[in-house]
Amino acid sequence: MKLATYISLSCVLALSICSTLFAQTVTGVSNGLQYISPGRESADVGIAGADPADIALYLLARGAGTTKLSPDAKHVAFIYTITGERQLWVMPTTGGRAQQLTFGNGITFFEWSPDSGHLIYGSDNNGNEQESYFLISADGKKGREVLPAVSGGFRVFGAFSTSTSRFAYASTERNGLDFDIYIGDTVTGNSKRIYQGKYGFFVTAVSPDGTLIAIRETVGEDSDNLYLLDTKTGLLNTVSKPKIRANHSDGGVVFSHDGKSLYIASNVEREYTALLRYDIPDSSFSTMYEADVNVENVTLCGKDDQYILWTSNHNGFDQLHAIKRSNGRRLTPPEIAEGKYSLSCSTQSERVIVNINGWQTPGDIVSWNLKNGRAETLFESSYAGLDKDRLIRPQSITIPARDGVQLQGLLYMPDEKSVAQNKLPPIVFEVHGGPTAQATAVYNGPIQYLLDRGIAVFQPNVRGSAGFSRSYTTLDDKEKRGDSVRDLIDMLLYLKEDGKIDTKRAAVAGGSYGGYMVNAVLAEYPEYFKAGVSRYGVADWVTALEVASPALKASDIIEYGDIRDTQWQEFYKQNSPINIAHKVRVPVLYSHGVMDPRIDISETETMVRALRDNNVKATYIRIADEGHGWRKRSNQLFYYRRQAQFLEEHLIFQ
Repeated sequence: MKLATYISLSCVLALSICSTLFAQTVTGVSNGLQYISPGRESADVGIAGADPADIALYLLARGAGTTKLSPDAKHVAFIYTITGERQLWVMPTTGGRAQQLTFGNGITFFEWSPDSGHLIYGSDNNGNEQESYFLISADGKKGREVLPAVSGGFRVFGAFSTSTSRFAYASTERNGLDFDIYIGDTVTGNSKRIYQGKYGFFVTAVSPDGTLIAIRETVGEDSDNLYLLDTKTGLLNTVSKPKIRANHSDGGVVFSHDGKSLYIASNVEREYTALLRYDIPDSSFSTMYEADVNVENVTLCGKDDQYILWTSNHNGFDQLHAIKRSNGRRLTPPEIAEGKYSLSCSTQSERVIVNINGWQTPGDIVSWNLKNGRAETLFESSYAGLDKDRLIRPQSITIPARDGVQLQGLLYMPDEKSVAQNKLPPIVFEVHGGPTAQATAVYNGPIQYLLDRGIAVFQPNVRGSAGFSRSYTTLDDKEKRGDSVRDLIDMLLYLKEDGKIDTKRAAVAGGSYGGYMVNAVLAEYPEYFKAGVSRYGVADWVTALEVASPALKASDIIEYGDIRDTQWQEFYKQNSPINIAHKVRVPVLYSHGVMDPRIDISETETMVRALRDNNVKATYIRIADEGHGWRKRSNQLFYYRRQAQFLEEHLIFQ
């Protein structure tokens, strides 16, 4: 592959810039609880080439995030965090230097305008997820606000039509709870509500002429109903509303160039998502591709939809597929790095842009010419001085649960150079959020750091995880929530029998729903793990579901039950970690962002107080300028260094 020139900052310069972003610790008190948080900006981040490398280098290794090809196929835009914030960058598809367009608090999303001359992007207030929308020219010289943030207004951007400046999006600004559908205009700045929704209604695609909008209605975390909204009449016509719930939108919904068909990745009436075509005039489905794995990233490329592309998910590793529609010929994809892929195309070109995030690849951008088969790398990941050949590939392993369910996870084993002589490595279980997320083979700096320190890492895809069969995703619904917690114990016992891990030195960590899993498993099974790390997790399902952000409320009813009902109030009073927190016996590192709109910070403070009242060590990190997770590089450096120190203390040095 040909390597193009990109951002002209060396690792040394990047390190010198980012070294000022590591913050000293300060202490404070919130609601009677002592905490630590980032303080004045100072301190070194370590030296490239040191053995073992400082964790800062693993965090500073980075690549391109969300990547999209302009409609005229002349430029690629992407999110990049070299400055410490999520900023918007643009570079030519012919290669060359990338240009930074935004310089503020960081962006939440972006999309090209149909004329390729502008991009729309969102920005919120330190992670509160209440976005303003802005328009900026592709050369970065002109920019303005399109839609200001409104109190209680959570927005979810949808799409432009291909022929106008109008775009569709969902917003809760009417009542702060229900998502309605709006049409905005980048020229006038005006916005109009065209459909009044209930809970979660979101835009997935807009037809080329702007007359139809594909709308999904959330039905739990893992499924939705699909509709077509007529923008002229306001009528909502059903595409698919199955009796047995299914997903129609996670893998992609794309209009054909003539607006007469939808190409969809869906598991309706099947266990795995397949590539389907929906004929709009006939209201009929046909199957184009299916296998015993999930189809994702459905994309149409070239003039008159010459090519159709998709990826398939194989236990967290993607495979790339492409067909030339005129003759049905399968194209041979280029040899690219392992991991998860995202695709972006244009009707003006036979080029597809592939963004690669893999265990050894923080974010490459590859351009693949579908006509001649050639591929070239437009943008390469930066490794901040790390030896990429020392990064560890995860192994996909299958584990039987005690009730016969086949569980799956990704196991990272440290190399012989990192493990203490004549000793088995300790292990950290890193549990994903969601709950319908999936542990996949993407780059993870904190995990690779632990491996370099001789600690194995296991990412469990407990029942309820996405990426597998439809039935598997439903196995943790409502009353079955505890079964997924028990899966962690079954997986740990399997690794004990396997004999490669010192399971007496095991810790469990996770963020969001994963933070709940940490709280739950340490309380329900207190004798198995030696320490815990809970990031912005749930302590009390009653309060958490009552105050959840609108996007979560839209799906929580199916996943957890309607918390307004007495039945579920009583169930979660008995089945929330806070009610058995007195059983936790091991030290736990807690953390939360003050601006978090999804899980209120009181959830973490409730657990910290309960453990401390029981004389259990509960360190609390409180970060004022973050929401649901750590976006800012300075906060990542601050937090993950302390997480690493905590895990090393309890797994290595004791």
